[in-house]
Amino acid sequence: MAFIRKVKTTSGATAVQIAYKQKGKIVKINHLGSAHTDEDLKILLALARKQLQKNQLPLFPEIQTSLQVGIKRSFSDLLWKTLREQYQKLGFDQLNDEVFEALCLARIVEPSSKLDSLRVLADLGLGKLDQNKLYRCLAKAADQNYRKIINQACFEHVGGDKLALILYDVTTLYFETQKEDDYRKPGLSKERRLEPQIIIGLLVDQRGFPLGLHSFEGNKAETKTILPVIEAFQAQHGLKKITIVADAAMLSATNLTAFTEAGYTYIVGSRLHKIPYELTEFQKTGEMFDQQIIVSQQNGYRVIYQYRTKRAALDLRNIEKQITKAKKAINGQIPANRMKFLTIQATSKQLNQKLIDKARALAGIKAYVTNLDIPDEEVIAYYHQLFQVEASFRMAKSDLKARPIYHRKRDAIEAHLTIVLAALAISRNIEYQTGVSIKKFVKLMRPLRSAIVTINSKEVLANPELSPEVSLLLNNLASGH
Repeated sequence: MAFIRKVKTTSGATAVQIAYKQKGKIVKINHLGSAHTDEDLKILLALARKQLQKNQLPLFPEIQTSLQVGIKRSFSDLLWKTLREQYQKLGFDQLNDEVFEALCLARIVEPSSKLDSLRVLADLGLGKLDQNKLYRCLAKAADQNYRKIINQACFEHVGGDKLALILYDVTTLYFETQKEDDYRKPGLSKERRLEPQIIIGLLVDQRGFPLGLHSFEGNKAETKTILPVIEAFQAQHGLKKITIVADAAMLSATNLTAFTEAGYTYIVGSRLHKIPYELTEFQKTGEMFDQQIIVSQQNGYRVIYQYRTKRAALDLRNIEKQITKAKKAINGQIPANRMKFLTIQATSKQLNQKLIDKARALAGIKAYVTNLDIPDEEVIAYYHQLFQVEASFRMAKSDLKARPIYHRKRDAIEAHLTIVLAALAISRNIEYQTGVSIKKFVKLMRPLRSAIVTINSKEVLANPELSPEVSLLLNNLASGH
């Protein structure tokens, strides 16, 4: 007995299948495709019903026409070919590994487990892959250091020998396990999770295109990640001069000294733990105005302080919220947990007025540390390009679902991260050329399905009609702009 069934996928799509039962057990499943819209679902259900009816005898044979048309199967061939072209343009095809390529592209289309990617690939029109090939591919990717080849291809794609600036940041990726080991360790989580995690350091160019990815133990201090990453990047590509941009988490006296001794120039954000002397002197006689800059020259570097009116308004609002919360704790309205402006003594609770005054004095001010001999405004502009790293991390975590990680062995984890890195490079490149997010790009392209149509038992390939919007996107990709 055969029947149609609908199954929800991890991405929220609806998979339409024809299931065959024998003695109460499903013995075969024919996957027809995954629907992302109601219209797609109607088409796939109609296709499924036609498949079920094709072997049935007609009720009124005398009214049959001589033309018999059917749909054998449909698949997102256009999306698959488009992604493959981008994979090849970036030079990743030099790996000569079709399984790795398939895993990268499947992750862009619908991030899922390695096993579930077989369903995604079938929907894209790819022939059946043996699941054992997937795991062998992960081992091969680790053994043959695919990461290094991907890094080199990315470097060459952006004309790395002309790179003036590289941006660096870190994030954490957690594991769905409570058991830690020498690599997966609980640590300071950016998402405040308690599970074992690893630290990921990412290098990108000024557009956010990835240049390198490194992983570290979950409890490693962020400040200790940047030097190994930069040194490995410099060694691999033979660069003599590098300007590094990083946020305040990377700022330490040790790092600044090491940067200088290695001949690097840098722009690093700075957290203000006390009111700088230069600001104190200015605030005695004048009032800060929007985008005002005050500079402090230090031994071998300078610190640039900039005041922004909009930032000050936000900071002051947050200060008042914290003061209100502390007052409620003093009055016994809420528990007196750790609060920024609350001082708890043995017999009393009171506001820390000194800390409040300091916070108000620093409202709206951000500091930047650099040893570059360029205008202050350029230093600030370069630093704010760090949002490109954050955008790449967001894409890796949400669109490509790099986390949580289900692998246990480090080689498999590193191979998974290499797949994510390659998928990230392809996605960022598509976004740059088309001007639309990778999520929207896939949403536009995936419903454009090719089909194997039978006309009087003869098979014909039918390709989808393209809308002006899709045609423009494909033209932009073809031209590289």
